[in-house]
Amino acid sequence: MIKIGPAGLADSFKTMGYKSSLQAADYLSKFGLDCFEYQCGRGVRVTDETAAQIGASLAQKGIAVSLHAPYFISMSSTDEEKRLNSVRYILESAKALKAMGGREIVFHRGSCGKISRDEALKKACDTMEKMIEAMDENGFADMVMCPETMGKINQLGSLDEVLTLCKLDKRLVPCIDFGHLNARSGGRIKGKDDYLFIIDKIQRELGDNRYTRFHSHFSKIEYTKGGEKRHLTFSDDVWGPDFEPLLDVVYENNLSPYIICESAGTQTEDARAMKKYYEKLSAKGSLSL
Repeated sequence: MIKIGPAGLADSFKTMGYKSSLQAADYLSKFGLDCFEYQCGRGVRVTDETAAQIGASLAQKGIAVSLHAPYFISMSSTDEEKRLNSVRYILESAKALKAMGGREIVFHRGSCGKISRDEALKKACDTMEKMIEAMDENGFADMVMCPETMGKINQLGSLDEVLTLCKLDKRLVPCIDFGHLNARSGGRIKGKDDYLFIIDKIQRELGDNRYTRFHSHFSKIEYTKGGEKRHLTFSDDVWGPDFEPLLDVVYENNLSPYIICESAGTQTEDARAMKKYYEKLSAKGSLSL
């Protein structure tokens, strides 16, 4: 079943009087949301005890949790130490997420640097295999790793590159950031057919049911010729993509993704807008039966 929620806590978290991430569950439940992506972009700094408390409170409200690993992961670096550190960051992320009771870890791969895209992808695949081995050895074989599509063209993270990584192991589920794909393609996502093309490609390339349960990020993003510039909110009427055609595709094809809203400061409110739209689709479907 589809789950919708925000990446981190929106500006309204503090304006509503909340102060601690331990209160995230109560905050999110007020918006009727059912998933949450805990942010560790600047490093995994949450203690096991706090992580367990956050996870318990989210579970009590029926809210699933995923985690975004540190941004400084560099899977394609020519510096072997940096690549090995990336394995450590994934293990730290897995430890924190397991304490929260979650399973899906989202992560970036870094840029191509001064090497070719093919060379960068080969190095990333090698690092990915090391990550899988380390996860197995450290008791995290049940975790799901979600390489994310990226918004800047010089970053390693096209749809094809992410799917190549995901072919290494069935525990690798793509994190499809539709705003990123729209930005790096110069705004090509216009409607249902464009979303269907992405979903169909995941199905063709991976050959199993991961296309039905992909992880995803969604936001409107301003872009330049180099790709992503900045995240916006749903109030913007210039930049895309629009979320309604995506949810139409999800509903009509009975897909069950996690959709994490990454709007700039209004991610909770915009996630609620997505949830309400999907609920309307479901209600209309029930009436037509």
